[in-house]
Amino acid sequence: MVEDIAEAGAAAPFGRRAGALSRRSFLLGSAAGLGALGLAGCATSDAAFLAEAAKAYGPLPDEKFPIPAVDISKLDPKWYRRVVPYETKEAAGTIVVDPKEHYLYRIEGDGTATRYGANVGRDGFLWHGDAYVGRKSEWATWTPPKEMIARQPEAAKYAHGMPGGLDNPLGARTLHLYQDGKYTLYTIYANSDPDTIGHGITSGCVGLLSQDMIHLYARTPVKTKVVMLEG
Repeated sequence: MVEDIAEAGAAAPFGRRAGALSRRSFLLGSAAGLGALGLAGCATSDAAFLAEAAKAYGPLPDEKFPIPAVDISKLDPKWYRRVVPYETKEAAGTIVVDPKEHYLYRIEGDGTATRYGANVGRDGFLWHGDAYVGRKSEWATWTPPKEMIARQPEAAKYAHGMPGGLDNPLGARTLHLYQDGKYTLYTIYANSDPDTIGHGITSGCVGLLSQDMIHLYARTPVKTKVVMLEG
């Protein structure tokens, strides 16, 4: 199985060529209460809001590979997962990514959406259009493509696949994006580094914090529509 967030260059259906991404070493060469706070605004104290955020982004010790808590001191509160007003004609359950604002929205169908802070494609590696979730995977194997290995020889040791784990670029959960029955090589994936949120760092994939990705993954069936807005 080839899992690739590193080289989306083969993703021709979306028009723009993409380059390299992996975990931090390659980047440069159920929180209903928290959601309610997004609409409650000033009715909730700062202390209570931070307590909810700490809970939402706390450790997940029961995962196959236990996930540590997010250091929320490194995460601007604007990137916290929350429910926000969002008017759209898209059906409930649809995922909409806004790369300009670095947000991913899950449409709730009642004039609101669950909003997640995200990292997105870097300059020159953005795409836009419609796709759908063709398959889902937990702790997936990641295999760098030959194009990436040619540019970054240190990736060669994973030519036969990097097993799932905390250091794997795909993280704990992955939504694999398809178009017309073909895997585009683009994904929505889990990322444990809060410093990446709100930045364009990928080759066209979209990364959410692991806790957010697990939250989204549980609510996203195969065949879910994904809309990538223009960056």
